[in-house]
Amino acid sequence: MAGFIFDMDGTMVDNMMVHHRAWQIKLAELGLPMDLEEVRQTIHGKNEEILARLFGDRFSAEDVKRIAWEKENAYRRVFISELKLIDGLGDFLQKIQNKGIPMGVGTAAPQENVNFVLDNIYGLRNHFSTVVHAGMVTKGKPDPQVFELVARGLDVPLKDCLIFEDSPIGVETARRAGCQVVVVTSSHTREEFAHFPNVLRFIEDYQSVDDLLV
Repeated sequence: MAGFIFDMDGTMVDNMMVHHRAWQIKLAELGLPMDLEEVRQTIHGKNEEILARLFGDRFSAEDVKRIAWEKENAYRRVFISELKLIDGLGDFLQKIQNKGIPMGVGTAAPQENVNFVLDNIYGLRNHFSTVVHAGMVTKGKPDPQVFELVARGLDVPLKDCLIFEDSPIGVETARRAGCQVVVVTSSHTREEFAHFPNVLRFIEDYQSVDDLLV
């Protein structure tokens, strides 16, 4: 592969259950109680799109911005003590870099959360020449715009990139982009990806993936 693109939440750091719990609390406050499984299946994409999908035009743009900030601030406050890369990822990124393969991040997370991860894990940001977050796209996943922008930043054809994802929505995004995917099973089971033709491999962590560099 000419380039590697990594999703962030659930793919680089195992944080999706913290996000789910933060959303569950916030949605209950807004009068929409959900159990964690409903949240896991329903909540994906940009915060603005999530709130529009669930509540229509109930909230003003200013309200949406405030609600999203409150939810993300709660997530960061809870997760900071647990923040670490999924096992083996640090070494894997270094090996990719040593081979001169360009890497980027393509995530539906807002900029504040991207900075939270990339700047609180020593040296992590230095591995990535391009980072695209929710504030840089007009259409969230499963639209492939996020990956298109990363590939453009890497100066690599998107079809020649290998994408690392953790969710069915992320894999669908990669499928629409014409890319193969390595799925990190941090928050979803293999069975949930059975209908996707573009899954190259399932991994629990990054400790046995060196053959992807050959």
